[in-house]
Amino acid sequence: MYIAGRMRKIIELLLQSQEDVTVKEIADALYVSERTVHRDLKDIEQIILSYNLQLVKRSGVGIRIIGSLHNQQQLEMTLTTEATSDYTPDERQTIILLTLLETNEPVKLFTLSHELKVTAATISNDLDQLEEEVKAYHLQLIRKRGYGMKIEGYEGDKRSAISNLITKYINPFVYVSLLKDNIKNNAPLQLNTISNRLLDFVNPKKLTTIEKSVERAIVELPHELADSAYVGLIVHLALAIERLQKGGNITFDHVYKKQLEGTKEYEIARNMIQELRGSLSMDIPDDEIGYITMHLLGAKLRIDNNYLIEDSSINIAYKAKALINYVSMHLNMDLTDDKQLLNDLVAHLKPTIYRLKQGMNIKNPLLEDILRDYNNLFYVIQEGVHDVFPEMAFPDDEIGYLVLHFASILLYGEIDVDLKALVICSSGIGTSKMLATKLMQRIPEIKQVENKSMFELENSNINEYDVIVSTISLKDFEGKYIQVSPMLTITEAHRIKKAIRQKKLTYTRPRSKPVKAQHTEFILQLEAIQNYSKAILDVLNSLQLTKIKEKRSLEFILRSACNDLVNRKLITNSNSVFEKLLKREHINGLGIPDTPLALFHARSKEVIKPCFTIQSLSSPITVRGMDGEDMETDTLMLMVAPEFTHQEVLEIVSFLSGLIIRDQESIQLFQSGNETQIKHFLSEQFHKHLQEKNIL
Repeated sequence: MYIAGRMRKIIELLLQSQEDVTVKEIADALYVSERTVHRDLKDIEQIILSYNLQLVKRSGVGIRIIGSLHNQQQLEMTLTTEATSDYTPDERQTIILLTLLETNEPVKLFTLSHELKVTAATISNDLDQLEEEVKAYHLQLIRKRGYGMKIEGYEGDKRSAISNLITKYINPFVYVSLLKDNIKNNAPLQLNTISNRLLDFVNPKKLTTIEKSVERAIVELPHELADSAYVGLIVHLALAIERLQKGGNITFDHVYKKQLEGTKEYEIARNMIQELRGSLSMDIPDDEIGYITMHLLGAKLRIDNNYLIEDSSINIAYKAKALINYVSMHLNMDLTDDKQLLNDLVAHLKPTIYRLKQGMNIKNPLLEDILRDYNNLFYVIQEGVHDVFPEMAFPDDEIGYLVLHFASILLYGEIDVDLKALVICSSGIGTSKMLATKLMQRIPEIKQVENKSMFELENSNINEYDVIVSTISLKDFEGKYIQVSPMLTITEAHRIKKAIRQKKLTYTRPRSKPVKAQHTEFILQLEAIQNYSKAILDVLNSLQLTKIKEKRSLEFILRSACNDLVNRKLITNSNSVFEKLLKREHINGLGIPDTPLALFHARSKEVIKPCFTIQSLSSPITVRGMDGEDMETDTLMLMVAPEFTHQEVLEIVSFLSGLIIRDQESIQLFQSGNETQIKHFLSEQFHKHLQEKNIL
């Protein structure tokens, strides 16, 4: 059956929507008039009728396709597998762009017009439209008579363009799944032209080797990897391998690479490249290590809500606080004491800033929904970001993720409910929290929400959950689940409520955990209590305030402090820790702007226990601030922790970092030079922290 390009897009739009869609929304999405949409709908009605589906139009509400899921899937399959020469302008331009990115040789105008079955004038007009899009990727479209067309630019920018097109047209999870299906079938899948072109960029036979390498590597990471980051890394490597074999050499900023070399992520990336060189029998340049390190650093996901404010995160914490202050002021709502929001923003901003500095922009699939549902909040945060980060350009996609963090806090409210839900979500930390909040807000029966990755499902006991909600399709998953959008529409919430009502008919009492599970959980709780207690005691026992009356240099003060820690048997090597602290200050600046405080901090294998000391200076010294400006400090704090340690230890160090910049009173206290009062304050705050975690 022949289906014209525009009608295909309308049908796809209706099939993908969980709610009624208005004619205006369709017209806006396709850049056509409402009259044109009405005309197409008459033909569409007949097309979908042949699939035993019905087009329902409700005045003042919108349009939707109704019918069995099987019939809808059959129609969707027809749309994606049917060969067509009738592309929409957007589809045609994407095919042209992919063709030019695929080859290093110029392509003739006639070749494209013949393949796409349109005139040379149409292709020429498409190229005019593409020039701006190509510029957005920092690439250049070369067009010469008798020469043809070619895209020129850095290999990294070409890869970025291809990655963005994959994200735009195929969900990365689906992309990897399709590549695997190609391996199993030993024959190309019947997909639409764009999907096939995108699959051509990667050799599926190398995918298994790459995936196994990534699986082995992420075990060594000091943090968990989000599902989307896991898949993103596999796609990046597969794409990189193919581009390298086609002569696409890439370079990574050597100064920045030098800064990354001290990280655990860099070491893991280097081992991964070394392994792939052997298993794929090919030369992979060291510059690729830098890019893989960026993926690992840009994808941190922690199970606990308390994120470590350490290394270069303290200056990001300062910026995050400034952003919270800005949003609070413009919304006339005080969010400045919300520890969870601060910790979440720090965890999110650190990899975001890494990405932006390296031009590794990401796509936010929720951006349209965010702009629709949180329009005012979006523009407040956009202004706030420009005010707090004037030296950086944050794209709308990144701002959208920040909006989710704020929205998650603004929507929070405790409701007395009695069921447990599992959320499978792959779009990021803020997204899963947003969905969890909306679930509890819109469905009062839900008492508790847990988030898990799709890779954790295999080893999870799904019977302990009353409802399972996922934002992605769970292939080969045997249990019952409800697929929703991360923004949780009213219709989707209604579907969940219906499932819960059915569940409550058989729900009688909370299920008790097996004795073995209870025993294991109790042991883990005891270990956590022990780790928390030891970490707090180590910090409090190490606290020592030293008053320095003479005028001394920064190097002298730091070296003396490190020597003292060696004498107290808290670190093993004074020089190593001293050099690490100086290097950290040189890279980021450690003075806290608008305060007289500086926090020098590092994690090192030379550190035996977490420790915290304060040097109170009679004569202020000049240090580099977190904002890059020189500043005066009279209170130099030193915080060091072991490089590898328990999560609870890192959480306590994180909590301590947050206390230092919490408010004006805490700043004045740490500057006061009163060791007894500071120790008393820390003891009280640690006690409250453990109570909030239900440990005491």
